[in-house]
Amino acid sequence: MDEGGGDPLGLLCPVGRPEKLAVYRGGQTRVKESSRAIAGCFGGGQKRDWQCPHVRVLRVRPKILMADSEALSSLAGDPMAVEALLQAVFGIVVDEAIQKGTSASEKVCEWKEPEELKQLLDLELRSQGESQEQILERCRAVIHYSVKTGHPRFFNQLFSGLDPHALAGRIITESLNTSQYTYEIAPVFVLMEEEVLRKLRALVGWSSGDGIFCPGGSISNMYAVNLARYQRYPDCKQRGLRTLPPLALFTSKECHYSIQKGAAFLGLGTDSVRVVKADERGRMVPEDLERQISMAEAEGAVPFLVSATCGTTVLGAFDPLEAIADVCQRHGLWLHVDAAWGGSVLLSQTHRHLLDGIQRADSVAWNPHKLLAAGLQCSALLLQDTSNLLKRCHGSQASYLFQQDKFYDVELDTGDKVVQCGRRVDCLKLWLMWKAQGSQGLERRIDQAFALARYLVEEMKKREGFELVMEVAPVLKERMVKEGSMMIGYQPHGTRGNFFRVVVANPALTRADIDFLLNELERLGQDL
Repeated sequence: MDEGGGDPLGLLCPVGRPEKLAVYRGGQTRVKESSRAIAGCFGGGQKRDWQCPHVRVLRVRPKILMADSEALSSLAGDPMAVEALLQAVFGIVVDEAIQKGTSASEKVCEWKEPEELKQLLDLELRSQGESQEQILERCRAVIHYSVKTGHPRFFNQLFSGLDPHALAGRIITESLNTSQYTYEIAPVFVLMEEEVLRKLRALVGWSSGDGIFCPGGSISNMYAVNLARYQRYPDCKQRGLRTLPPLALFTSKECHYSIQKGAAFLGLGTDSVRVVKADERGRMVPEDLERQISMAEAEGAVPFLVSATCGTTVLGAFDPLEAIADVCQRHGLWLHVDAAWGGSVLLSQTHRHLLDGIQRADSVAWNPHKLLAAGLQCSALLLQDTSNLLKRCHGSQASYLFQQDKFYDVELDTGDKVVQCGRRVDCLKLWLMWKAQGSQGLERRIDQAFALARYLVEEMKKREGFELVMEVAPVLKERMVKEGSMMIGYQPHGTRGNFFRVVVANPALTRADIDFLLNELERLGQDL
């Protein structure tokens, strides 16, 4: 190929088309010589749709030559090479992560011990770059040795499944690589987030309010605690903890651990968290909440917040919100509802009664990446407040971002509502999935999860010996993971020993998968 002359910095920049064409087929790369090969694939220099299902064309990377140095590899300035690389990567993703990763005939994971896995992945970062063929094989290896959370036999976490429309939204989000703090840099997503949050608030039962997407439900819960404290003691934003009396917040023994972490992070201390009793189903006992509030006041603490839970982490319990809201109303306390898991049940006309009273909350945390399978991460904090509390509590009016003399409505600049500066776009995957499924489609997804959970319970009742799982869960977990047949989490609960927590959320689940789960547990434990 021809080379241009050096510029004042001593750069020798190649121009024209490369002399070689690399054809990627089934994990092997073959190099074709000459510009004639390129013309054959690209139609004599005119760009055409050259991709076919089994052959992907990858142009050899151009070189940027630095004076007195070795050549540096780069795809910059060669859009066809960039496209070819990404097409090849997407092909691997479709093959390994989507087709194999969601197939019941494939393993959930290819388990390796840490030292062996380090060697297989060759994790060391070196001074010299690698060939595109090596990079593609690394992409394949990363997927191959990762846990397939979209697999129908993955019951391990509160998130699972792979929704194609949500995945499409995630790909677009990553491709655009914007930060959702001002309208000027993310106009589409500022308006989209506003609409998605409005729809979520309407499902809660609010006709107005505020909200923001947060980096996980734990942060949503922490924000709620911070907002409740700021509302009662606004001076603490400037003057700090020295302005505060001893504070007390209340939550059940079944709450998510982020409540304790949030109290520590915000300087309240974990001692400020008063633990309320739960009944045998894991639901907060309102009478004990009343008692705990009285005890805190008698000890000189100031109660300011109650955090109820809809969908507890272990038992999936829904706290009695109406009774808890009555207690909060009597004592003037902020009511936060951690509905990270259970919030999506609001879409179901059949089951939304489990959240009766949620409209009386001051704030709600809701993670559509869990029960709706929108993909990590998708976590909304919703507020009934209309006084701009989020921005007043968290804002700092950075003059280089949030100028007040902009040529558009500066209320569209949402970045000062959060503590972070750069904020990823988390609304698109949910919006696109909702557009494709409609509210009715999402409702069917929730109803199916409940139906399969009931089916699992009924089938378990028909089988003998499942009480053994209480004692042998760690052994069974090790066996299933090393075989790669399925994955289920376990934990103790109170005085009970270890038991399996089966999360039924993947929209691709069928009764056959539930049957497999039970049969596999019996098979894995037949010698115990």
